[in-house]
Amino acid sequence: MTSPVSGAGSAPDLPDYAPTTRSAQSETGRAASPGATAGGGNRRLGLALLVIASAQLMVVLDGTIVNVALPHIQRALGFSGTGLEWVVNAYAITFGGLLLLGGRAGDILGRRRVFVFGLLLFSAASLLGGFATRQWWLLTARAVQGAGGAVIAPTALALISTNFPQGGERNRAFSVYAAMAGAGAAAGLVLGGVLTTYASWRWVFFVNVPIGILMAAAAPRVLAESPRRPGRIDWAGAVTGCGGIALLVYGLSKAATGADGISHWGDAQVVASLTAAVVLLVSFVLIEMRSSHPLLPMRVLADRNRAGAYLIMLCIATGLFGLFFFLTLFIQTVLGYSAIRAGIAYLPFAVGVVIASALASPLVARIGPRPLILAGAAMVAGGTFWFSRLTEHAGYASHLLGPMLVSSFGLGLVFVPLALVALYKVAEQDSGVASSLLNAAQQVGGAVGLALLGTVAWTAVANSVRTQVAAAAKAGRPLPKPGTPPPASIYNHALTVGFSRGFVVAAGIALLALLIGIVTIRVSRQELAGAVPEPQEAAPQPAAPQPAAVQRHEDRAALAAAVRPCRLC
Repeated sequence: MTSPVSGAGSAPDLPDYAPTTRSAQSETGRAASPGATAGGGNRRLGLALLVIASAQLMVVLDGTIVNVALPHIQRALGFSGTGLEWVVNAYAITFGGLLLLGGRAGDILGRRRVFVFGLLLFSAASLLGGFATRQWWLLTARAVQGAGGAVIAPTALALISTNFPQGGERNRAFSVYAAMAGAGAAAGLVLGGVLTTYASWRWVFFVNVPIGILMAAAAPRVLAESPRRPGRIDWAGAVTGCGGIALLVYGLSKAATGADGISHWGDAQVVASLTAAVVLLVSFVLIEMRSSHPLLPMRVLADRNRAGAYLIMLCIATGLFGLFFFLTLFIQTVLGYSAIRAGIAYLPFAVGVVIASALASPLVARIGPRPLILAGAAMVAGGTFWFSRLTEHAGYASHLLGPMLVSSFGLGLVFVPLALVALYKVAEQDSGVASSLLNAAQQVGGAVGLALLGTVAWTAVANSVRTQVAAAAKAGRPLPKPGTPPPASIYNHALTVGFSRGFVVAAGIALLALLIGIVTIRVSRQELAGAVPEPQEAAPQPAAPQPAAVQRHEDRAALAAAVRPCRLC
């Protein structure tokens, strides 16, 4: 892969307008890293981006590449229908639950060091899962994979801030990162279908091993290490925060109405897990407000733009996960596509995300993040609503390709500015936590989406089947015997009706993301490029300011930005 950063700029030095501590630390790290000279800086940045993007792609791929292999895994290891869900849930729960801890560990221990550890852990777990011969063996490997992903995802995003100066280079790095995050899910379906069909389901795990080891070996050579921050792990916050998120993901994943139309929201284990999640998360907030070394400093959430970015990601992920889930079932069950053909059908989606992400990088420097976020959210809403018009007689080119391209372009436009805004003006020592929250919003949003949209869709499917059977009985047509599945014509129509309802709800959630963007996002393109706010009072500057003077200047600028009145007030 050729990095767009490799040809950006003629010199690796920071621009003159970027005097902040964060940029200075990034420059120091780059100078200390191998190859960070005038002749090799751009090449090193390109290699650094390749390592970070490949690691992110590996983590995102694993979220969907396994889904295609689930029927083969079930036959090989004898999973029941409910037991098979844990092949997905074991990864999702540890990934979502440990994200904050992984990000904070990178801030304290050094992001590159923790990043390499996560890569090795993920690779070892993938190797273990590929050789699994028992159900508990595979589920253990999946849980450990999730722990490795929870370390890789936030540190990879934070390492962009460590290695790339604020401005054009960092924007281009985020565009590649966002392309990997957006297109990885679709690419996983393609790769999973190919590996499962022509090799074995075990290769959906084995494929991670050489990638992870290669990236772990390259990371110390091309990535600058972040400074180790004084502090300690807030274990009380870690237990309550990680446990709360894990129980929330578990409860939501178990609550969704299933394909049989039976709701599980009232099940004892769902109610207990969601109640415990609320208790733990409230306890986590109280602990963090009083802790001297919080796992999640509340100052990270104090910025309106950053908080808005997290909420938008939560909404977008809610619709995106449901979109992939129902669209995959529609393509394979209703339209009758094979696993490989279904994976190939997603290629335009992946290409659309990559192209839009590449376009977003220069556009965010010209027009700022707000127009891109609003346009992207509107396109996601429009494309998702377009999917709700599908029928069981839909054709690929005439009915699927259009909304797929619109949705993918919208996602590509959204992801790049969201990542930039989420890390905008965040203190260097909090970059890992800020990155963790963006990934946590995506993970929790996915769980919410599958539970909420699943309930809407499967309830509509069950109602449609009953309505069609009653209509057939009234018309005197032959009916299926009790306990047998309905005819394909009835079931396919019911699936189409149910999934259409789910797509409508997903479109509404994307519109909510649009409204949040209108209210919260106010970062200008000049601010995102690293321009310094004008001083509040004219005062002569010393020729060689001491570190304390620099800190006081930054404190005044931060205070002025914090008290700036809302434009809507």
